[in-house]
Amino acid sequence: MGGGAGVTEIILNSGHKMPVMGMGTASYPYPDPETVESAVLEAISLGYRHFDTASAYRTERPLGRAISTAIQNGLINGRDDVFVTTKLWCGDADRDLVVPALKESLRALGMEYVDLYLIHFPGRVKKSEGENGLIFSKEDILQFDMRGTWEGMEECHRLGLARSIGVSNFSCKKLQLLLSHAVIPPAVNQVEMHPIWQQRKLRKLCSELGIHVSAYSPLGAGGALWGSTMVLESIEIKHIAEAKGKTPAQVCLRWAFEQGVSFLPKSFNKGRLKENMEIFDWKLDDEDLEKLNHIPQQRITIAEIHVSPNGPYQSIEDIWDGEL
Repeated sequence: MGGGAGVTEIILNSGHKMPVMGMGTASYPYPDPETVESAVLEAISLGYRHFDTASAYRTERPLGRAISTAIQNGLINGRDDVFVTTKLWCGDADRDLVVPALKESLRALGMEYVDLYLIHFPGRVKKSEGENGLIFSKEDILQFDMRGTWEGMEECHRLGLARSIGVSNFSCKKLQLLLSHAVIPPAVNQVEMHPIWQQRKLRKLCSELGIHVSAYSPLGAGGALWGSTMVLESIEIKHIAEAKGKTPAQVCLRWAFEQGVSFLPKSFNKGRLKENMEIFDWKLDDEDLEKLNHIPQQRITIAEIHVSPNGPYQSIEDIWDGEL
């Protein structure tokens, strides 16, 4: 693989290339649009070419504006120079709502297509009147029609609105259920993954199925809704970082890179954006990897908000099918 984020790519089962390092834009409370826009422009100037958004993050518009500005300013040649992922929110997880939802996202982005469109979560909630958002009540939870929703995703691909389609937060069991009726297999499963939640079982299955794993919260994240400082505060990770003259964040991202996954650290800070990119010209040694392999495992994002007696998930175990 090459030495910079822009040239370090994997080929998805759809035949399209995806840069392994992306910039995440999920933040809660919702970020100020100008903050997102200036951070994306900074990231592009540093060499980032993969950007991850979602209608529920409320960052599609500023991301689209930043990419448009980058083209105007000559930082990139055109739309095809960047890889953009967005996601179908649970309020639109219905056969007839998927294509309109992507068209709405494309209007927000100011684009004719996205490179990757993901089912954000294997669940459905009542459609909200205003903007999509990450917060909803238990009363809003509905049954989830995985088959119909995926048919809508396949239609997005056939219409040329999404070059690749995939899922997020799908367990092994849910992936296998999806594949039992999918005409087009998912190209990507974007899941929580970092040294404290290594997703070994899921990665093994995805490898066998030809589905690429993309890691969200590769640094553990830190927000009001999800995330924890547990990853960056890990003693084992800190020791490796000190010995290598690197930061704990760099150790986590290098580890993800060496696992063969793509990864989406979120930062709107120029210094950290640069630091996150400086992971391609050194390696973790076998001893480091052995230490990381022995870290006790714990899922951080459990999505308890989706547990409801009226919905498909009566417990956290139901959401993750025991992968906790």
